[in-house]
Amino acid sequence: MVNFVCICFQLVYLLLVLAFFSHITWAVKGNSLCKQTGMGEIRPHSVTITEFGAVGDGVTLNTKAFQNAIFYLNSFTDKGGAKLFVPAGRWLTGSFDLISHLTLWLDKDAVILGSMNSDDWPVVDPLPSYGRGRELPGGRHRSLIYGRNLTDVIITGDNGTIDGQGSVWWNWFRSKTLNYTRPHLVELMNSTGVVISNLTFLNSPFWTIHPVYCSHVLVQDVTILAPLDSPNTDGIDPDSSDDVCIEDCYISTGDDLISIKSGWDEYGISFARPSRNIIIRRLTGHNRNGSGIAIGSEMSGGVSEVYAENIYFFNSSTGIILKTARGRGGYVRNIYISNVTLVGVDTAIFFNSNFSQHPDEFYDPKLLPVIERITFKDVIGDNIKVAGLLKGIEGDSFRHICLLNITLDVTTKSPWNCSNIQGYSSLVSPETCEPLKESIYPKHYSDCYLLPNHLRSSGNQNKGSWLFSSPSPCQGNVSRHKKLIGVADFVVV
Repeated sequence: MVNFVCICFQLVYLLLVLAFFSHITWAVKGNSLCKQTGMGEIRPHSVTITEFGAVGDGVTLNTKAFQNAIFYLNSFTDKGGAKLFVPAGRWLTGSFDLISHLTLWLDKDAVILGSMNSDDWPVVDPLPSYGRGRELPGGRHRSLIYGRNLTDVIITGDNGTIDGQGSVWWNWFRSKTLNYTRPHLVELMNSTGVVISNLTFLNSPFWTIHPVYCSHVLVQDVTILAPLDSPNTDGIDPDSSDDVCIEDCYISTGDDLISIKSGWDEYGISFARPSRNIIIRRLTGHNRNGSGIAIGSEMSGGVSEVYAENIYFFNSSTGIILKTARGRGGYVRNIYISNVTLVGVDTAIFFNSNFSQHPDEFYDPKLLPVIERITFKDVIGDNIKVAGLLKGIEGDSFRHICLLNITLDVTTKSPWNCSNIQGYSSLVSPETCEPLKESIYPKHYSDCYLLPNHLRSSGNQNKGSWLFSSPSPCQGNVSRHKKLIGVADFVVV
């Protein structure tokens, strides 16, 4: 009998260890992705924007100078690439294109200023995953700094500044006098090997940094600022992009600090390019009208494998939000958000399923999003109005929503409001809503995305130690396996 129990215990042990290690791949991959940096990239050819007639007085329009400089540098793309140096000064310009194997470098006191004349921002076709301009039918204004079908592009410097001077665009939006959708500050499209680092971005007309249909994107050590009442001035919006790392950023804008997207209704479904493998860490910021981290509402191509950690949001409307609606289709799955600190936030966690803007009348209202395996772990909050407003869609299934080790100082009498969701929780204060009250441990941790990485609810305990906490007839064999595998000493990065 003892031998039978021993065999059973060893089998269970082996399965648990396999489960433990099967979830490590993502964390290791994410760590290597974020170690990329383009700051030290040496380009064999370099020019200064003044060599092409640019004048940094904040008045002279330098669009032609930027265009001519980049046209000249294009001859070096197959010779190791090139660097365009922007020295101290205020360099007014309209929209210009980047090229592959280029470093755009801004000196410490260099400021690239976006023209306040809409004619200097050409109108281009809408994105195929949106079917039209995001704000208006038809085309959209091209971003100030733009590129498409590029490889190895670096936008960096010694903390120089790119200022979109967006106030004129915000006024046109408020007065409903826009003819086309507003431009982004930086948009790279269908590109790979993108680095944006060590810069300050100010006053974008619309979303600030927009990598769309891109792979291998690093946004690192940037500051993004816009007035708290500026409309739709999102910070960083990865859109139908994969292998994206965003780290060490400070963002204060009028809308979402980061918003992960993947296309709009039937156009996003047809284009079918998801956003996946996205790392967000060491992010600080606040806003008045948006959220710290958003997924959606344009998520029809799917969003998965999002990992966010070491997040601090203060004096904000919402901490984390998932935005969707009937007719969106698509999916949001395998999301892991941990080590979050919230101070003075109205709603800590928000699932909003009523974002009912649609590109046209051709969307299918019967298409429902699939929302599953979303984990929130190690969240603390002070002066929070509402802990969670988690609203699914009637007839849909928002499932395996997991809350672990969450402590919020909530100022209202009804901290949680939940409907049409299913999930689990452990160590949550104030006590969570009825659909999430079933405990994660011991039966449901495997239903929760990435929790097998941790295996215990306490963040400081050795990973995997719970496997060996109970005596058994096979304790000697377990100890031997433990030494061989080194589970208790393994640290997931």
